Amino acid sequence: MQTGFPEVKKKLGFGAMRLPMIGEKVDISAFSKMVDLFLAEGFNYFDTAHPYLNGESELALHEALTSRYPRDAYLLANKLTAPYFDQESDIRPFFEKQLQWCGVSYFDFYLMHAQNLGNYDKFQRCHAYETAFALKKEGKIRHVGLSFHDKAEVLERILGDHPDIEFVQIQMNYIDMESAAVDARRVYETCLRFHKPVIVMEPVKGGSLVKLPPKAQQLLDTLQQGVFPKASNASYAIRSVAGHEGIYMVLSGMSTLSQVADNTSFMKDFKPLTDEEKRTLGGVVEVFSQLDAVPCTACRYCIEENHCPKKIPIPDIFSLLNSIRVFNNRNANFYYENVVTANAGKASDCIFCGACEHVCPQHLTIRKFLKEAAETFEEPKKQNEGSQ
Repeated sequence: MQTGFPEVKKKLGFGAMRLPMIGEKVDISAFSKMVDLFLAEGFNYFDTAHPYLNGESELALHEALTSRYPRDAYLLANKLTAPYFDQESDIRPFFEKQLQWCGVSYFDFYLMHAQNLGNYDKFQRCHAYETAFALKKEGKIRHVGLSFHDKAEVLERILGDHPDIEFVQIQMNYIDMESAAVDARRVYETCLRFHKPVIVMEPVKGGSLVKLPPKAQQLLDTLQQGVFPKASNASYAIRSVAGHEGIYMVLSGMSTLSQVADNTSFMKDFKPLTDEEKRTLGGVVEVFSQLDAVPCTACRYCIEENHCPKKIPIPDIFSLLNSIRVFNNRNANFYYENVVTANAGKASDCIFCGACEHVCPQHLTIRKFLKEAAETFEEPKKQNEGSQ
């Protein structure tokens, strides 16, 4: 099978969905420094999509990357997302706007975004795949692929319908490999069976594999004499997936300069996990299996494009709920009241419309978790107020 693309210099890609922000705008000064370091260390792949940061990701890449570097210095991936077209004639105008927003004349990689059973029929009906391949013939796209969030059987159907797809982007990390909801292992194996090179997204599971439960952290702390002494938690997560057959790119949604420095340090001269490191990560998986955490990756699809009519910051609330569940972090109560929901909807504001669950790539029972969050963070305060 094709193992990758020669223009991709190294196995780490810059996912531009969690950039440093000042209010609702990207901090261009900080992001530019991150771009400079990433390129200086020999990496060249950047990934964006119009929903990321409500369109600000594309504009930030224009300012920090494409207007500052020659076109052959970087590779840029973008995506066609379902809410931005209703019929075939909508696709080309939207694509042209994406080129303009990003400040380029072509995309190196272009993906049918977040493919699943729920939106695939729309992409089929509107001939989205055919349009992308037509744009490739015109030189406006170099490679056509898809990103995927569903079960292996759905991916098999899509790849059967569109054998010309050149690569697949999937969610994969050492926790989700055995997740029934994400189905990562079977999805990955489907890619191999269809001989499709793979890009990995969410290798650190939205940050969940960076700040580990104490018992899991103790296991990694024993790996001080490994390939990378005193290596970061993120390094183990990224290297664990990068070492699999057929993986030519691992995306990391970096938000600070220190994250760029760390990730590039161990991916410049990539080395797969040692047997000892693999055994240790197996122990970490076992620790997680004994916990009761909400498996949210903070992709934010549930709140992008006004999916939540009550503007509830769902991923942030789940992060705090996990802080209580996994780390017993009582500071989460303060952050819930004074930071996360201070100027947004509370968990109890949920009207149970289900719009969030319809777009959730992890197929989470969001309404149930929001009810639990309301009981965890709001009920004790109400009880205290009632007793006064």
